[in-house]
Amino acid sequence: MPPSSATSEHVDVLIIGAGLSGIGAAHHLLERCPNRSVLLLEARDAIGGTWDLFRYPGIRSDSDMYTFGYRFRPWTGDKTLADGPAILQYIRATAKEAGIDRLIRFGHRVVRAEWSSEAERWTVSFQTRDSDALQRITAGFVYNCSGYYRFDEGYTPDFPHIDDYAGTVIHPQHWPEDLDYTGKKVVVIGSGATAVTLVPAMAETAGHVVMLQRSPTYVATLPATDAIAIALRRWLPEGLAYRLTRWKNVLRSIYIYEMSQRYPEKVKDYLRGELVAQLPDGYPVDVHFKPRYDPWDQRLCAVPDGDLFAAICEGRASVVTDTIARFTEEGILLDSGEELEADIIVTATGFTLQMLGGAELVVDGEPVVFSEHMTYKGMMLSDVPNSAFTVGYTNSSWTLKADLVSEYVCRLLNYMEAEGYSVQVPQGDPTVTGRPLLDFGAGYVQRSIQQLPMQGDRWPWKLRMNYAADVLSLRHGPLEDGTMVFRCPGASTTSWSRRGS
Repeated sequence: MPPSSATSEHVDVLIIGAGLSGIGAAHHLLERCPNRSVLLLEARDAIGGTWDLFRYPGIRSDSDMYTFGYRFRPWTGDKTLADGPAILQYIRATAKEAGIDRLIRFGHRVVRAEWSSEAERWTVSFQTRDSDALQRITAGFVYNCSGYYRFDEGYTPDFPHIDDYAGTVIHPQHWPEDLDYTGKKVVVIGSGATAVTLVPAMAETAGHVVMLQRSPTYVATLPATDAIAIALRRWLPEGLAYRLTRWKNVLRSIYIYEMSQRYPEKVKDYLRGELVAQLPDGYPVDVHFKPRYDPWDQRLCAVPDGDLFAAICEGRASVVTDTIARFTEEGILLDSGEELEADIIVTATGFTLQMLGGAELVVDGEPVVFSEHMTYKGMMLSDVPNSAFTVGYTNSSWTLKADLVSEYVCRLLNYMEAEGYSVQVPQGDPTVTGRPLLDFGAGYVQRSIQQLPMQGDRWPWKLRMNYAADVLSLRHGPLEDGTMVFRCPGASTTSWSRRGS
């Protein structure tokens, strides 16, 4: 639908989502683009996104907080892998201190965003918690910080005979507040970050917890506290100590990732040796902790101080590697013939992906089919004007990329203001070969990869997973690079400025 004449409210930058990425984006914009009006629309009723939604036992970051924290606000907690409530408090404190909480409209779910080249603006349609009627606001720039998975629905496979089961089935995304699992037999289905977090946390009070996995995942121990970070904070100013720790951890993660890509067998041997040292003598490490893929072909799961392995050693938890034949009244029958009895079954089986929070995207009357567009520098869509999105790294902290995208957007908006431009768009290049956006073996990615945009075979269409390289190109590289084009207000829709190589 065309922009409504009844639409009266307009903002320069509209941010979709008030989670970790949205709050960070707003902070950068308020600080670096003070002349721009900013508004955040949040579908839920609270700040925090993932960290407000997920309430399962033991929820924590799976990246170290010195890189998962914002670049502009030092993480001062002691835990390297912080728990969910601490992260949520950090996000909310960031919003309150900068006045961002006053710029958020809660219960506003965006359902459609339409660009008009004639009007040089977006018309964003949304529904509120009180009404299904569409309301609209216009924006010069739309910044999607809603992540890439559905908040209202996790992924649960179609398990055979699940209705026969007499116990309680829970997906971590919808954890009941009053669940009492004290002394209960629990089966957690899954082997990813959520599962390896849940198992030791529930094992503290449950009768016994089984992690049932179809195939193993790489799991490594990370110290619960960072001794170097603590020492640096003791002797250096807080900001400097944080920056040094942040770069230490960035370089370490790049090193581990590059080693995994170049010398996977050596990394496998190292990880296996670490596991053997932490598990009981004679434990079948190769059965339960030897994946079919190379390290970092999927995300490597970190456990603080080896809490998962401690729970196994103490007999509070165990791992079963098998496939499910069907659910029974008492639990789960495996293809091996073994039956796992359970009072509670937790399906830590992943997410359901979606772009733009499920909203429809339209450019000059034509619906945008995400799979037909490429990502520019991993944060914009080809031939879609005045917009950006945040997708973090799969091999490092999400926030590292989120901060860089925000910095780039601020640079871009300030450049456009200085040069008198009103519209920018990365123009697609038909000579670039398309590839899947995420070269990542995780099930939640593979199930939905066809619904995501493509990446290209070369920069700037290639999605890089290297923070150091992105710092150079996104923070310091040219904005007019021969791919990004600009237009002045009121100019012909075919009149573009293109400079650069």
